[in-house]
Amino acid sequence: MLKEKLSPFLDRYNEITKLLSSSEITNNIKKMTALSKEQSELTPIKEKAENYIAVCSSIEENKELLDDSELGELAKDELKELEAKKEELEKEIKLLLLPKDPNDDRNVYVELRAGTGGDEAALFVEDLFKAYLRYAELKGWKVEIVSSSEGSAGGYKELITLIKGQGAYSRLKYEGGTHRVQRVPQTESQGRVHTSAITVAIMPEVDDVEIEINPNDLKIDVMRASGCGGQCVNTTDSAVRITHIPSGIVVTNQDQKSQHKNKDKAMKVLKARLYDLEMQEAAKKNADARKTQVGTGDRSGRIRTYNYPQNRITDHRINLTLYRLDAIMQGGLFDEIIDPLIAHYQAEAIKEAGL
Repeated sequence: MLKEKLSPFLDRYNEITKLLSSSEITNNIKKMTALSKEQSELTPIKEKAENYIAVCSSIEENKELLDDSELGELAKDELKELEAKKEELEKEIKLLLLPKDPNDDRNVYVELRAGTGGDEAALFVEDLFKAYLRYAELKGWKVEIVSSSEGSAGGYKELITLIKGQGAYSRLKYEGGTHRVQRVPQTESQGRVHTSAITVAIMPEVDDVEIEINPNDLKIDVMRASGCGGQCVNTTDSAVRITHIPSGIVVTNQDQKSQHKNKDKAMKVLKARLYDLEMQEAAKKNADARKTQVGTGDRSGRIRTYNYPQNRITDHRINLTLYRLDAIMQGGLFDEIIDPLIAHYQAEAIKEAGL
């Protein structure tokens, strides 16, 4: 019963309230800060719980009045409103009771790579990046290109961007996987539809203290930057390639003119990848218990298809198809894809938690 599951939260909230008023705690700033933070986190559950308990009590009271000749009809009408309110509160409380993803409030690295399709895949990397960029602008997030490698016919073979803003990871964490595009390439003279694919990796930005890297595990190479760029390209050894020997992860950065800045950015991306790797390994260990682990799993799996001739976008994980591809790629309607994904995974998590 939901009321029974709420009791420990209410008891803990009341316990903290008493502790915060005791002289032992008021003289201990560190302890008081920790308890205040915990109480703040419990407040939404506490408020919803009290409201829920009050509604349940009102329902019981009105049920007792149903047979009353004078108040029966009034109680019946009020019961309808109370039952609807109770159902809505139950949904809200179940979401509050779910374990919070510790990465939700972090900034996010979005890594796009061209896959099957050569030049056309590289062009779609740029198109999808622009869609994410417009979506970020609408959300008030800041976007920083960390590293890029241009395609021979335009677009990008690889593009790594850091998106900074409240809730950036929580909104974009479902974008990881293979994105397939079906359209007529610019170079196609006979109007045939080609299918190509790109991969997207989503990685939360991590603090230095969270990922410790043994310097002996790194192989760092410096080289001349290549490809399109500023005046300093090919004149100084500013590009940096870092290889993490134990994992085999390789990160290259050449976007900055300074070798120091390139190394710093490459290290940040490396830490994000290592953290992401830890999350994936942890998810695999719990695969039997949690089959719907959000944001992890098989990154090679096809998650979405963008069909330009039919103006159709399909998310295969939740069997969602929308015929507004053009508008969604403008960024403004991206929530029409993201909101159903969030609702789906929340529903799965509630089911698994037995709430």
